Amino acid sequence: MPSTTADSVHIEEIRAELQSVLHSQSFTRSPGLSRLLSYLCDKVLAGESSQIKEYSVALDVFGRQDSFDQDSDSIVRVQANRLRKRLAEYYAAEGRFHKVRITIPIGQYVPAFEEHEQAGSALAADDAAGGLPGRKLKRWMWLSALAGLIVLGALFLVWQKASRQQIAGVSPSPESATPTVGLPVGDEIRILAGANRSYVDRSGKLWNPDEYFSGGTVMRSSVQHIWRTQDPAIYRTSRQGDFKYDIPLKPGIYELRLHFAETYYGPEDVGGGGEGSRVMTIAANGKPLLNGLDVIADSGGGRTADAKVFTDIAPANDGVLHLSFSSTSGRGMVSAIEILPGYHGRMRPVRIVARDVPYYSNDSQWWSSDMYFKGGQMAASEDPASGTDDPELYETERWGHFSYAIPVAPGRYTVAMYFIDRGIQRRILGSAGEPTGSASEERLFDVFCDGKAILRRMNLRKEVGENHPVVRKISGLEPNAQGKLLLEFIPVTQYATVSAIEVVPQ
Repeated sequence: MPSTTADSVHIEEIRAELQSVLHSQSFTRSPGLSRLLSYLCDKVLAGESSQIKEYSVALDVFGRQDSFDQDSDSIVRVQANRLRKRLAEYYAAEGRFHKVRITIPIGQYVPAFEEHEQAGSALAADDAAGGLPGRKLKRWMWLSALAGLIVLGALFLVWQKASRQQIAGVSPSPESATPTVGLPVGDEIRILAGANRSYVDRSGKLWNPDEYFSGGTVMRSSVQHIWRTQDPAIYRTSRQGDFKYDIPLKPGIYELRLHFAETYYGPEDVGGGGEGSRVMTIAANGKPLLNGLDVIADSGGGRTADAKVFTDIAPANDGVLHLSFSSTSGRGMVSAIEILPGYHGRMRPVRIVARDVPYYSNDSQWWSSDMYFKGGQMAASEDPASGTDDPELYETERWGHFSYAIPVAPGRYTVAMYFIDRGIQRRILGSAGEPTGSASEERLFDVFCDGKAILRRMNLRKEVGENHPVVRKISGLEPNAQGKLLLEFIPVTQYATVSAIEVVPQ
């Protein structure tokens, strides 16, 4: 276990690590967070941890008056949460090989100092593999495969917080509010079919090499781009034929997600053909889950990530989940298997933020990095959003003409879409030499779900102004025949945009 006190870690090492953090790209652009981190660490190193209180931090760091009321002023809680997330991002990128790490435990303000002995061996392994690319990326785009364990550890803490607070200034009307749905805690299993090594995805989730299988053959693809995912590596290997997975599970209710991508059949692929080339049947503990699954037809094309979601999954009497894949036409296949602690009768909520790394919002919810999308581009802004306690949620966006095909289980869902008009596209148009009239033209766009309009002529600047967030919640949405909520963002003038999407079962 890592050490968590200054006494168990040399003070010189802590001071050196603090300086490394403060001089990093993540913190040099955030003097407020740097000042807060320095204050907290200096208090601990001076043996004054007991003096770190919300009230004292507000006065000493943020210049509040003696009349400061923590119930009406959330400045310390908000900034501490931002600092907590910024440190996690730092140790997922620049500081990934540092032996000493500084963290702010959830619910506390006193820093913890962790000593990670595996940092040296991880660095050697990375060097042997050729290292990571030397590109300078924005803070929100950094990703390190070795950050998986850090993120997963944080997830277990986050899941224990089930309360969801409203985002100040952008909350929808009470009539459209949905009940809070937290995430269940428990073991998670992720298996890369056909893979001989583990993989950490963009959201920091660890996928294990292929295991628990019998039968079938391993297939590997050289296809580089896979639609609707930032992690094509998950879909480049598969197990094909007639085969089984016998996965031991603890007693309980689980959510099963099966992942597919057709990389062999298709007009541009070596197998030719298309729909009907590969059809399969899948069963769990002898009971059919899917009959006649055609991945190309289900996903809408080849080289496209596809997922099927099943709730109320439980191990058989022998404590094992028995999954069987049978060929109907061509060869059965699966790219990856994901088993998560679940709920009875409903699936886990889905939260997606339009960026390359996951995000912890100020209400302690975990948001996955961007996924399930097709089309559009990502962009970021340094301008802080106004009228919200969580401006970082709106730092990035997907814009253009794009869609999200979000896999869900049968049922009814509330979809919340988080918007902000940053003027990024108008600046792009202007810099591209377009006429001034085009650059100043109002942005209008529509949003469709499974072919039906759910938002018409969205005009964010007219509704709330530039740099002001707005949330739109639509209830009563049901998946299409392929088990997807297909959200299409269609420009009318200029481009469509979205910063985050939340799907909650009703």
